[in-house]
Amino acid sequence: MATTNLNIRTDKEIKEQAEQIFSDLGLNMTTAVNMFLRSTIRENGIPFDLKLEVPNEVTTAAIEEGRRIASDPDVKGYTDISELKAALEL
Repeated sequence: MATTNLNIRTDKEIKEQAEQIFSDLGLNMTTAVNMFLRSTIRENGIPFDLKLEVPNEVTTAAIEEGRRIASDPDVKGYTDISELKAALEL
């Protein structure tokens, strides 16, 4: 397969932000652009959403609370569902 160079212009900050996201996904700019181009051809249009799952503030707070509870030796833990139901009076 013959290759060719593709030169594009974009805002420096946009490029840097995209490169960081691609890096977090294990991609480089060339691979990401090729994925986009191939998918565009296959779908005959703008092909996909590719994004990192970033939890919202509520989810982040719940995760932090769960970690705090899990590491607190004073918080009662349960190894049996019946014991947990009894504690919850279910």
